[in-house]
Amino acid sequence: MQERGLSVQERGLSAYLAELIGTFLLVFFVTSVVVLFVATGDQAQFGSDFAVVGLVHAFLLFGLIVMFGVASGGHFNPAVTLAAAAIRRISPMDAAIYVLAQLSGGVLGALLCKGLLVDEGRATNYGATEVSGLLGGAFQGAIVEAIGTFCLVLVILSAVYSRKSFKEWAPLAIGTTLGFIVMVGGPLTGGSFNPARWFGPALVGNEWGDVWPYLLGPIVGALLAAAVYRFVLEVGGLPPTEPPEPVKATARVADTPRKADTPRKADTPRDPESPKPKSEPAS
Repeated sequence: MQERGLSVQERGLSAYLAELIGTFLLVFFVTSVVVLFVATGDQAQFGSDFAVVGLVHAFLLFGLIVMFGVASGGHFNPAVTLAAAAIRRISPMDAAIYVLAQLSGGVLGALLCKGLLVDEGRATNYGATEVSGLLGGAFQGAIVEAIGTFCLVLVILSAVYSRKSFKEWAPLAIGTTLGFIVMVGGPLTGGSFNPARWFGPALVGNEWGDVWPYLLGPIVGALLAAAVYRFVLEVGGLPPTEPPEPVKATARVADTPRKADTPRKADTPRDPESPKPKSEPAS
């Protein structure tokens, strides 16, 4: 990561393509697992296996960050890009291109899901999300989306951009965070927490439902996460720490005593008052 004065990172075509391909894979696998494991009907929330859906989210995002994070930072989510722009880690122009690439990838991923699972996906509108009847309405759905996005984005900012974190743990921390918020929020709102993941299936399945919870909720959650990171986590906390270095078990050759270092008998000083050894008489 660059220092504070050079925090805005330069992006290029490889980064834009990485965001497009990464979001395409994310939406395709997410919508596919929703089609295969989420039931429909009045009791859909209780007949669906959201544990499987959440684990797929976790492993999938973990792998995508490892694959494409070195090229683009591994956003795959307009809410993450918005937060990165808010803390000045990406320029507004690059952020706009990122969002366009992510929305395009979301549409392509949903199209591929529809092309492969035409009949199976029709009941779930090819993975499109909607606010559940378990909630009071769209406002409660927006709150769920905002809280989930807040948790996800704050973990990303802390794990990736903080100089106090262990960067090697970032993909696992981010992936597992998305997994558990989908397990909880999936039965309530479909577990989007990502405008690109909502937009692609909604366009392909022509099922828009309540639009503003999936737009306003992630935007508010991302901006709150950026504010907490900027004014609480970045300025406070413990000083930077480094992971402990492994201790080598092999001893150095220089530390072992050498035989030549032991004093020889002829080199030991002799007391001048001690009697001289008698010489043997010549025969």
